[in-house]
Amino acid sequence: MRILGLDPGLGTTGWGLIRAEGNRLSHVANGQLKTDSSAPLPKRLVHLADQLEALIADNRPETAAVEEVFVNQNPQSTLKLGQARGVVIMVAARAGIDVGEYAARLVKKAVVGVGNAEKAQVHAMVSRLLPGRTRPTRSPSPSPTRIIWRRRAASLRLPSQ
Repeated sequence: MRILGLDPGLGTTGWGLIRAEGNRLSHVANGQLKTDSSAPLPKRLVHLADQLEALIADNRPETAAVEEVFVNQNPQSTLKLGQARGVVIMVAARAGIDVGEYAARLVKKAVVGVGNAEKAQVHAMVSRLLPGRTRPTRSPSPSPTRIIWRRRAASLRLPSQ
């Protein structure tokens, strides 16, 4: 099974793709979908959708995991993140992919063992669990962790909150 992890963002959406065979996970690919910050919002959303549609068509994942939105200090940033997240979920669902949504703290707990883990701890565990994974420069966060959580939630029958 191919599992696509998505960490939505308007400027940069991180993604990771793994293959799950039984209890074995293997890294397939990862990267970033970027939009031009000088473009109007509608054009940025369309560009994000186009890139994700191409990624899905090229890789044909069976399922996807998306990070739940969190509220930050800037309401405008939260709204833009929500719009990008909506595009990501809609494109995946429209492609017939089952989409799970997960809170970052639950992902961290599944991967590292604690919900308040630092990014460096999460990156270290992802590197151990998925050898061969490359981390894009200035990655907003490690998308493959969403995939690992999705896989673990399924195999452990944990709630996907």
